[in-house]
Amino acid sequence: MNDISPECTSTAVHDAPGSLDCGVVGNCAFSAMIDRMGRVVWSCLPRFDGDPVFNALLDPSENGSLWSIELEDVVRSEQAYEPNTAVLRTRLYDEAGNGIEITDFAPRFLSRDRMFRPLMLIRRVKPLGAGVRVRIKLRPRFEYGAKKPEVTQGSHHIRYVGPDQTLRLNTDASLSYVLSESFFLLDRPMNFMLGPDETLADGIKDTAHRFEKETIGYWRTWTRRLALPLEWQDVVIRAAITLKLSLFEDTGAIIAAMTTSIPEAPGSERNWDYRFCWLRDAFFVIRALNSLSEVGTMEDYLRWLGNVVARAKGGHIQPLYGIGLEEQLPESIVEHLPGYRNHRPVRIGNQAQEHFQHDVYGNIVLGAAQAFFDHRLFRRAGLPEFRLLEAVGEQAFRVWAEPDAGMWELRTRARVHTSSVLMNWAACDRLAKIADVLELPDRAAYWAERAELIRNRLLAEAWSEERQAFAESLGGRDLDASVLLMAEINFIDPKDPRFVATVDALEKSLCDGPYMRRYEAPDDFGVPETAFNICTFWRIDALARIGRTKEAREVFEAMLAARNHLGLLSEDTHPVTGEMWGNFPQTYSMVGLINCAMRLSKSWNSVV
Repeated sequence: MNDISPECTSTAVHDAPGSLDCGVVGNCAFSAMIDRMGRVVWSCLPRFDGDPVFNALLDPSENGSLWSIELEDVVRSEQAYEPNTAVLRTRLYDEAGNGIEITDFAPRFLSRDRMFRPLMLIRRVKPLGAGVRVRIKLRPRFEYGAKKPEVTQGSHHIRYVGPDQTLRLNTDASLSYVLSESFFLLDRPMNFMLGPDETLADGIKDTAHRFEKETIGYWRTWTRRLALPLEWQDVVIRAAITLKLSLFEDTGAIIAAMTTSIPEAPGSERNWDYRFCWLRDAFFVIRALNSLSEVGTMEDYLRWLGNVVARAKGGHIQPLYGIGLEEQLPESIVEHLPGYRNHRPVRIGNQAQEHFQHDVYGNIVLGAAQAFFDHRLFRRAGLPEFRLLEAVGEQAFRVWAEPDAGMWELRTRARVHTSSVLMNWAACDRLAKIADVLELPDRAAYWAERAELIRNRLLAEAWSEERQAFAESLGGRDLDASVLLMAEINFIDPKDPRFVATVDALEKSLCDGPYMRRYEAPDDFGVPETAFNICTFWRIDALARIGRTKEAREVFEAMLAARNHLGLLSEDTHPVTGEMWGNFPQTYSMVGLINCAMRLSKSWNSVV
């Protein structure tokens, strides 16, 4: 960040953590969130769903855990990503204009013919001007903040020993100053490497410098291969990197978000743990990255998905699993954590793993379908994979007309949800298309017949004459934004008068200005207060498809303005305050940014 990047913004100092104005760094093994003041306020180890060793996002008190590099008499900050990378730079300044620059990243690059992605967070700090003093506060905690570590010191390292894991800080700064949390003169660049309790093969400075250079090189090579739209390229690049960072490469699982218990709205108690792999969310991530010609993530995900399908043996499949394929994700409350801005409860685990959400079968087939058609893949899917997917399709057809919890995971109400039926149609429809490419005409006819049966029933029974719209359930009358997916997965011609009328009805019922809520009927917690970002993006896509492109672009610009200063989005936007709520960064929301940019951008042919 020699000159201030276009992504960079400046802000005055604020005191306590408690905002989603954060950047994310990671390496597809773990991640960390860093706020505007350069404080690490959230990081789970040894993996995304692990112990939050830094938890100040949910506990900003002295009992919380963070890692700050503080500038004495700081008055403002600037923050930006190194362009086209997951390397974050934060600058802090005092009144005299002197300051420091903090570089944060998790190493990720090819080494010895495999991806090197250690559980290591590297922080490099250098002075900007003379006479600056800094203070290091490195305060990890364990067992969701309940346990302080035992601290031991070596010659150039400090060990933080917890009940189940030990973290080691290697640094060329004074260990005495780090341990005492004293201010000291930053008279040269210094390096801090926090990771496993292992010695370094080379010197601290040289290792940190090499890892930074290699990591920047990896991300710039990765982004260079993306097939970008002409417009909003920086938006798409940042969204794509964020989606990639949500991949747990060890198994191929894709998490829905990196946090737990950021409420969907203030005081709502809609506080959920999203650090798991929802098959629905993962499909949309794969679809968005595939649209940019980034198919590597799909190949990783299909490894994980194949295990899900094989384990099910043609039976029930959960809507979500742990990133290590765990089936049991018991939900509990961490009583001693005050929560994001003191909004309790803090939950770990997610009861939704017990749900029947029948759209899951369509999401599986849709997520795998491209692997049968894409000639670029190292290993294209074939007949064995098709047979496994047929078992998923059979289950989809068995349950398509049965009530379920729906994609919004309602805990106290079951209906035959339109969105679930729609995805069961998609399972059968895509199986027919796959059978065609595999030259299996009998199977193609078999699945096409089933798809047509579901399609006819859906068109007839989801339509509400009273509302002049497709309703959220068969035979129902309430409206739900998820029916907009009808056009996105090619179930209906977007110019069909029924779909156009549905868009109109949804706008009247669910929109607060540019933003769109999920549904109108009260749920387990009452009527939703905030707008659900992916629904707004579905609206944008639908407007573009039916020819209202000018309006679509206007709404898209409003969503771009809703992002934080680094281009990231959470799950929800408050329609009055514009604040971000819900878990962060939300893959659904980042998917929407990519999809709408691709849909709305002018063609490259218009300028080259």
